[in-house]
Amino acid sequence: MSENTGAGPSAASYKTAGVDIDAGDRAVDLMKEWVRKTRRPEVLGGLGGFAGLFDVSALKNYERPLLASATDGVGTKVDIARRMGVYDTIGHDLVAMVMDDIVVCGAEPLFMTDYICVGKVHPERVAAIVKGIAEGCVLAGCALVGGETAEHPGLLGEDDFDVAGAGTGVVEADRLLGADRIREGDTVIAMAASGLHSNGYSLVRHVLLDQAGLALESHVDDLGRTLGEELLEPTRIYSLDCLALMRTTEVHAFSHVTGGGLAANLARVVPDGLHAVVDRSSWTPGPVFDLVGRFGPVERLELERTLNMGVGMIAVVPQESTDVALTTLADRGLDAWVAGEITGRGDRTTGAELVGDYAG
Repeated sequence: MSENTGAGPSAASYKTAGVDIDAGDRAVDLMKEWVRKTRRPEVLGGLGGFAGLFDVSALKNYERPLLASATDGVGTKVDIARRMGVYDTIGHDLVAMVMDDIVVCGAEPLFMTDYICVGKVHPERVAAIVKGIAEGCVLAGCALVGGETAEHPGLLGEDDFDVAGAGTGVVEADRLLGADRIREGDTVIAMAASGLHSNGYSLVRHVLLDQAGLALESHVDDLGRTLGEELLEPTRIYSLDCLALMRTTEVHAFSHVTGGGLAANLARVVPDGLHAVVDRSSWTPGPVFDLVGRFGPVERLELERTLNMGVGMIAVVPQESTDVALTTLADRGLDAWVAGEITGRGDRTTGAELVGDYAG
């Protein structure tokens, strides 16, 4: 074979194809300190292994341990982070979406893994995302035991990214919460949301950015800050609050208010034959919900089945536990209130409904 001396194409490599292994390695180095902050005694090994290891020998103290698992992402809220160039808050949202689903059944969050998909690895950007996930894990009381960063050139733009995660928790079988514990006369306690959380952003972006043409950098007087700052407000993580509530008083069920809104999510834990009635007059939704409704315009029922309307988590407790529950949450700095009760279903066809008008 003769040697090719012409000016042909240069040798191909993974890097010329769009995947930079060196950048990925640097991203891992930058994120290590944040992952260490989430470490629990049960975690074995460090970052960089093929799998995360968690010592479950502690579960031998359980009579019948049940593992609870969940997986989720944060939806199109990542587009707001990308547009604003802010990457260290979206991880809070991811942990909340996963671990607050797990705690609903009464489970203690144990560990989590993440998946970050990018068009191009910018090490500092990836590290900022992981920093947010690690901070969220600390707030949820769980360990971040591993994850994956995937570079997808040609499928995603250089600044595009998405995040997803999976988590595991544990609950004693006889402490499992859910519909079978709920009784007529139970109190429905609402826990305040920090804002929009991580649902309904396709509607929010369509209304405020596309239709109304608002800029993320614009200051909105009703919000008291820029629109972008409001839309990036991290999802509140309720895991430790819910666990504290279980330690101090009897709890029958939790409901994490995510996609579908308050009524639909609460209905998921209401047993056949009973009905949850939530009184809108017990709270005033934050101004961002009114903003979306006015600029749409979006009808109230459509807002309520898309957004959380200011309630991020529901606890259903026996009536006699109401005062202790409210005190416990207040002591933890969480705004909570009696929002309704569990009644007989009668001729109602749904498991939960909102009645009345919002306060204010």
